[in-house]
Amino acid sequence: MKTDKLYLVGFMAAGKTTVARALGNRLQWRVEDIDDLVETRERRSIADIFAQQGEPYFRSAERDALVRLLPLRNIVVATGGGTFVDSDNRALINQDGVSIWLDVEFEQIISRLPVDGRRPVAIDRSTLEHVYALRSETYRHAHLRLDSTRAPVDELVERTLEWLGY
Repeated sequence: MKTDKLYLVGFMAAGKTTVARALGNRLQWRVEDIDDLVETRERRSIADIFAQQGEPYFRSAERDALVRLLPLRNIVVATGGGTFVDSDNRALINQDGVSIWLDVEFEQIISRLPVDGRRPVAIDRSTLEHVYALRSETYRHAHLRLDSTRAPVDELVERTLEWLGY
């Protein structure tokens, strides 16, 4: 499946940004991170956006960032953990390029999350586990699922490129 645009989707701390950079490097494509774009445009952290204006405001800013990326080609996009959950975003992503779900087991996610408050959805374990289960159902709509719980980045890149036919 040849494409000129890749979207990495998955739960927070799944490695989307890291894998996006590695894929971009291999393909010599531009790499963008939706969370970074929102923080840059808003001139504040996502945690601050959530605290000051709430999740609906953040989701709107996230959608704006996604829409600004639509015309670009030869690009790898690391989405935010909740970007693909929104059905309109998911439709845009799946029509515009190839979506790749980095599927990471919940326990591995827990071990990767910083406890510094930068992840607004990571309030407590039971809430996080509930959000993880709900989001995992929507991530299944991605074009490709990669079990990336223990897979090194290089392996994920190779598996993606092989599946794409590059």
